[in-house]
Amino acid sequence: MSTTQNLVSDILDGDRRALAKGITLIESTRPDHRDLAANLLEVLMPATGTAFRIGISGAPGVGKSTFIEAFGNYLIDNGHRVAVLAVDPTSAVSGGAILGDKTRMQTLAVRDAAFIRPSAAGATLGGVTRRTRESLLLCEAAGFDIILVETVGVGQSETAVASMTDAFLLMLLPAAGDDLQGIKRGIMELADIILVNKADGEQRNMAFQTRADYRAALPFIQPRHRSWKTSVSTCSALEQQGMDEVWEKLQALRHALTDSGEWLLQRADQARSWMWSETAEILLTELREAPEVIALVSSLEARVRCGELPATVAAQRLVQAYLGD
Repeated sequence: MSTTQNLVSDILDGDRRALAKGITLIESTRPDHRDLAANLLEVLMPATGTAFRIGISGAPGVGKSTFIEAFGNYLIDNGHRVAVLAVDPTSAVSGGAILGDKTRMQTLAVRDAAFIRPSAAGATLGGVTRRTRESLLLCEAAGFDIILVETVGVGQSETAVASMTDAFLLMLLPAAGDDLQGIKRGIMELADIILVNKADGEQRNMAFQTRADYRAALPFIQPRHRSWKTSVSTCSALEQQGMDEVWEKLQALRHALTDSGEWLLQRADQARSWMWSETAEILLTELREAPEVIALVSSLEARVRCGELPATVAAQRLVQAYLGD
């Protein structure tokens, strides 16, 4: 317990090494570590909730890491402390992940007011890890007032980041207007700010045209908030241009949501959603580990694989065995 108390104290003092240890603890799957992690989070909870949580998504190659480095340096130069929770895709074959964000953000990684934590997505859908929310809270307790959550990449199940952040920034590449059809409407409806990156060199004019195309399309898409209309901007992360405009729009979004009362309502809804999501994860883990279920799994899986038994019937039997019916 004294070790946990020391960890709490060090995190509250803004010690980045202690913060890294705390996140490692909450990401652990060991039962004894889960108990310690729960205690750590409960003690630190009063020190959380004050940061501006910003989700950043976009297809691989759009320049998310380059943008985060440029934007993070801009924010630190303006007096902020910035934490980056970067999620790398996990191999479906080996289960491994590269976790190379610190090497892609070399100038940001060495700043005293920055903290970069790469994590593997694992089997979790939604572009974030199962423990991203807890990591976010620990970063807030450590005094980081802006937290950037970089997701794996745009996909049909990529929208989970919107359920844990205050602002959702969707990054796009310069492209012809026909490519509008390639962007899923659901992600567009979640975006608070659409940012066309790589507005430099030969792609500069195309980036401006892409911005115009998306601005023309937005009136046909339902915005995420009542008090905020999705905006479209351009930037060049490589040349570090447009960071001030992005920050101005993010601040305007925060003021709009705060004034309308949506800020607190959104945070409350996110906490409720997190509770039920975690409840489902815990129940599924317990079900998988129940002796009654383990005894049936092999035979039911074999019958499902050969087409002898419908998957829905097999699932019902596993649940009935777990409940003792």
